[in-house]
Amino acid sequence: MYRIIIYKVMARLLLTFLLTFSVISGIQAQNSDSRSENAIEINEPKGADNIAYKWGKVALQATANDTDKFNPRPTVSSRFLGLIFTAVFDAWSRYDEKAIPVYLQKVDRRPTAEQNLRNKEIAISYAAFRAMNEYYYSDEEMFRDFMVELGMDPDDESLDPTTPAGVGNLAAKAVIEARHNDGANQYGEEEGSNGTPYFDYSGYEPVNTADENVDINRWQSKYFSDGKGGKFAPKCLTPYWAEVKPIGLKSGDQFRPGPPPLVGSEQLQKEVEEVVELQANLTDEQRALVEFMRDGPQSVQQAGHWLKFAQEVSIRDEHTLDLDVKMYFYNQITAMDAFIASWDAKLFYDFARPYALVHKYFKDKTIIGWGGPGKGMIEMKGQDWRPYSPDTFLCPPFPGYTSGHSTISGACGEALKLFTGSDEFGSEVTLVPGILTEPDNLGEEVTIKFPTFSEAAELAGISRVLGGYHIQADNIAGLEQGRKVARENWKFYKKHVGEAIKLASE
Repeated sequence: MYRIIIYKVMARLLLTFLLTFSVISGIQAQNSDSRSENAIEINEPKGADNIAYKWGKVALQATANDTDKFNPRPTVSSRFLGLIFTAVFDAWSRYDEKAIPVYLQKVDRRPTAEQNLRNKEIAISYAAFRAMNEYYYSDEEMFRDFMVELGMDPDDESLDPTTPAGVGNLAAKAVIEARHNDGANQYGEEEGSNGTPYFDYSGYEPVNTADENVDINRWQSKYFSDGKGGKFAPKCLTPYWAEVKPIGLKSGDQFRPGPPPLVGSEQLQKEVEEVVELQANLTDEQRALVEFMRDGPQSVQQAGHWLKFAQEVSIRDEHTLDLDVKMYFYNQITAMDAFIASWDAKLFYDFARPYALVHKYFKDKTIIGWGGPGKGMIEMKGQDWRPYSPDTFLCPPFPGYTSGHSTISGACGEALKLFTGSDEFGSEVTLVPGILTEPDNLGEEVTIKFPTFSEAAELAGISRVLGGYHIQADNIAGLEQGRKVARENWKFYKKHVGEAIKLASE
């Protein structure tokens, strides 16, 4: 009997021990899992090492290649970048706990257990790959090679919404289909088109020809060198672009500014005089600034320029994939919408550029101006004045008001300020003045500093006045127009990342 009692006691003690051991082991296992998750989070690739950043670099290279193959087309490339990073965002949103896609529909958010870094990397990679193949189609081989480098199959065309590859492919597909007839005329199908991609279906005809200016207030095309001893007058670039559907704005004319100063006004006379005076006294640092903002071969255009600046922020602030996906999305849809807004003003007002205005105001007057490559600053008659620009690209081929550089820079600078919560930038670039314009008259190396996003935008804007492409009215109105676009798109962005935003009126 005593043995039975002893056995029962021993059995209970053993059972208690086993239960206690099990609980302790479970707690240790949970702690181990927690430590593993924290280790993964701590070791998550940051800055230039995260895959979103790497796709940003690929997009920039594709933009540069597009410029070389199809000539500068900043409106078109801004749309490409805006839609590529929208596809990336939409794919990523399905692996985030609260983000809302822009175009992707009927694809459920993945369970919490699947919302991990690897699935996000796969999803955004397939979205970027498919979208880039659509818009930068001539670089498909480069994109395929990068997918292979990432260990992914570029031939995986799955549309399974329960897999990251399928989600990525679906996200790109949704964007491409939603934007098929968005007014950009990518496929040459808009009413009034002729089947040629990006054909002007608006029927725009400038009032002035390159040979005759009948209305000095209106835009006039100018002759460029073809680099072969001949010349040509380029047509207006995408004059219908105000008809392109924005992503965050309600319409292209939502922030259309009031009119520019016209001939006969004191303001216009002073601003034209300012352009001549500034050019006659260009410093080496100013020459370098003009060239840096203008770009040359392999240019990434204005949207790409600000994507580069955003990538500097990524490295500076050690961004994770999540942060870069969100920053590039907001930054690039803002650039895209800013171009639409600027083109609305440009074609609504059809305003002249300094090239023609200086000829009018200073005709037969002796002034100091840049004589062209190999000539430097010389005395000339007002009608011989020209911008500080190569013969093969003398002046942007579209109306002046508002300045595209100013509008896009005002927008993207404000966007980065809002996204980071600070105006601090701290970027700088070292350049050789004259390298892109007059290689036989190089200056001493200079360093241009961009202490804040706002100053970077303002330097971009004033560079266009210094270069002789714009008067101050184009610049000032453009900066303000762009900042309004960024603030409007901030509300759109916050909605899609699932965060409330309190308006000033509330």
